[in-house]
Parts: sequence; C-alpha cells; structure tokens
Amino acid sequence: MSELKTKVNALYTGQSRLAVLFRYGLILFDLMSISYFILVTPLPHTSTIDAVNLLIGVVILVDFLARFWISQDRLQHASRIYVIADVLVLLSLALNRFSPFDLAFLRILRGLRLGHSQFLLQDLRRASRFFRRREDAIVAAVNMFVFVFTTASMIYTFFGKVGTGYSGYVDAVYFTISTLTTTGYGDITPVSVMGKIVSMGIMVVGVSLFLNLARSIVMPPKVRHTCSSCGLKRHDEDAVHCKHCGEIIHIETMGAS
Repeated sequence: MSELKTKVNALYTGQSRLAVLFRYGLILFDLMSISYFILVTPLPHTSTIDAVNLLIGVVILVDFLARFWISQDRLQHASRIYVIADVLVLLSLALNRFSPFDLAFLRILRGLRLGHSQFLLQDLRRASRFFRRREDAIVAAVNMFVFVFTTASMIYTFFGKVGTGYSGYVDAVYFTISTLTTTGYGDITPVSVMGKIVSMGIMVVGVSLFLNLARSIVMPPKVRHTCSSCGLKRHDEDAVHCKHCGEIIHIETMGAS
C-alpha cells in the first residue's frame, strides 16, 4: 500500500511530465463536468442524465479520496474551501433522489477547485507568465462565475417556473447579475419574503465579489510567492529580494524555481 500511495502522491504533487499531464487532465475533467452541470440544470431528469451523474460522481469521489489519502495534514486539508465544495457536490449527487428538493445547483460549486486547488495553481504559475501576472484577477473571476451560476441555478430551482427550460434559466442568470450589480431594472422582482431575503444576500455577497474582481484587475500585477522570512505573499514578477525584509526569494517560473 505504501508503494501505491507513493505513486498516487507523485501524480498529484510531483513535477514529472506524467504528473503534470495528469493534473491538466483533472482540470479538463473539472471544466467539462462544470459545463455539464450548468447545461443540464434546466433539463428534466432522465435515465441518461442520472447515469452520467453517477459516472461523474464516481470520478469525483475517487479523486476526493485519493487527495485525502495522500494529505499530510488531513484536518487542514478537510478545511479547504474546495474540499468542502467537493463534499457538497458528492452529497448533492448521492441524495438528490431522496431529497424533497433538487440539489443540482450545489454541483456547480465544483468550479471552486479551479481557483483554489494548491497544486493546480502551482502548475499554472510555472507554465503561464500571463497567469502569474494576473492570478488574483483570474481567481476572482472564477469565484464570480461560480457564485453567479450557483445562485442562478438555485433561483431557477426554488423560485423559477418548473418546465420553462433554458428560457427560465436565462431569466434566473439575468436576475442574479442585475441584482448583484444593483442595476435593478424591475422587470423581474421577488414577491415572497424568502425571495427578498435571497436577493439581499445576492447583493451583499455579489457586490463584494464584484468589487474584489474590479480591484484585482486595476491593481498593478503581482505574483504570489511567500517570503520565508517575513511572510509577504505578493512580489513583482522579476523580484530577487523581498521588498519588505530584503530576503532573497526564488519565484517559480517555467525555467527555474
């Protein structure tokens, strides 16, 4: 078992070509599964959709268990936001048949892995100069995307008209975006108390995410690298010394680390 664990750990954390390709394959799977979850949200349940959901759920579960198995600090690993999101995704897939509510909207939380997975971010920092320079903006955009479509799917599920399909789902996305940007055209408005409470939540959380995205776009680009001496996490891309304490730093790039 120890040999198998070593091999699995090498795939998830190693720097070999096979390990990097494996992690990029996981990125592709995440993108495809998130797109699938968004596309099928307005569709009626069928045996085909249930079969695909089961297959995706098995892959997510195996990935989840493998990451947990090789983690050196499992308690800290379990507290990471993308791990919590994976638990919610797996619960939504397992309990949807038994729940009185449609939990499909929770599956879009899978997208949080794209902006918070430690080894994925390290791979992208090494491989892409653009990502190194705009990491904060890209992560903020991922967070905004996940929030918009998770919220829109929830609104469609609990407040939309059943059977309206993609037309109703577009209305839910439109309402979410107009609410979080405080545009408020008034053509779609909540009428129930719960709908108004949800709208207030969208405005509070959505505006915060939107402002964070705007801030990360207009601020001068920095790369993420923690100084071993003072803990400063943001540096110029070509920095050799930490501006705060003067410690020599080694920022990871494609050619050097």
